[in-house]
Amino acid sequence: MHPRVLVSAALLAVLVVAGSSAGCAQPVSGPTTGTADAPRDAALMLTHPRWSVPGPVDSVLAISIDGLNPAALRRLGPRGTPHLHEFMDDGASTLNARTEYEQTVTLPNHTGMVTGRRITARRGGHGVTWNDDRRRPATVQAAAGHDVASVFSSIATAGGSSALFASKTKFALWQRSWPDGIARTEIDERNARLVRTLQDDIATTPRAFRFLHLSLPDVVGHDRGFMSPAYLKAVRRVDRLVGLAVGTIDADPALAEHTAIIVTSDHGGRGATHSDRGNIDNYRIAFMVRGPGVDAGADLYALNPDYRNPRGGRPAYGARTQPVRNGDLANLALDLLGQPPVPESEHDLAQDLDVTAEP
Repeated sequence: MHPRVLVSAALLAVLVVAGSSAGCAQPVSGPTTGTADAPRDAALMLTHPRWSVPGPVDSVLAISIDGLNPAALRRLGPRGTPHLHEFMDDGASTLNARTEYEQTVTLPNHTGMVTGRRITARRGGHGVTWNDDRRRPATVQAAAGHDVASVFSSIATAGGSSALFASKTKFALWQRSWPDGIARTEIDERNARLVRTLQDDIATTPRAFRFLHLSLPDVVGHDRGFMSPAYLKAVRRVDRLVGLAVGTIDADPALAEHTAIIVTSDHGGRGATHSDRGNIDNYRIAFMVRGPGVDAGADLYALNPDYRNPRGGRPAYGARTQPVRNGDLANLALDLLGQPPVPESEHDLAQDLDVTAEP
């Protein structure tokens, strides 16, 4: 698929040492918190190379737009959501990807994104079935009843640094679950301020992986109705925030040349809620990839005949040919970085989700 990216020996040694201290970050206890590693990492950036050049990608930014119904992108078009449409023009995408099969709610689907697992624990899933701030089970591992690795822990094992920027407090679960894998956690319900924090981190700190969660469409959807005029306004606003995040990378040629970006969602929605897993407006989502080597303007299903466009259907995990799912995010990110898949994961385990046409 993609040329593999190797970590330089010098950076690997530095990040292993740095990661051991960053992994001791305390669990998040309030709406806004974070570790104080930015000055240290900024200094490292001045004296050590980031990632070596054999492969095209040395960093991945994953963006999840909570509650983004792809119908909103069609309704608003390029004029209403110019940044997301430009993103699709510049990369490979589909507006007909799928959520996890079992549920169409926030925390279970996001945990699938970073673990590459289904939800149901007895079938090897991550076990996170709730969607609130409860402290028991305290970790994903406790919910599953077995060890659960993630994109964060996989990157830490390889000597890389990851950061989480989330706009809902329930994401503190991830910091408790992978304290050695997430070097920095920022939780801020104010989406615009969260993006500014992300921009500062991009500008000052070399990282292999960042996860940005934007809650605005979901919050407005619950309050005013999904696909309502207020919701569509929120999608336009989040489009601008995505533009700011992507623009920070594009403004630095060195970053733009070596950074891949994945955009997806946890669920869609229409009307008052999104909890009905059998409603296409809830289980149909977008999945977009842009970066070095990614085919511009490509349809992900056209690039991947071994994946099946589900049309209006909702294939279960047992289907012979799977649709693109939000749970593919973890192993696609690792594949782009030249790393093996998350241990014991399921979605895109073979890392065969292509973003470039076969030569």
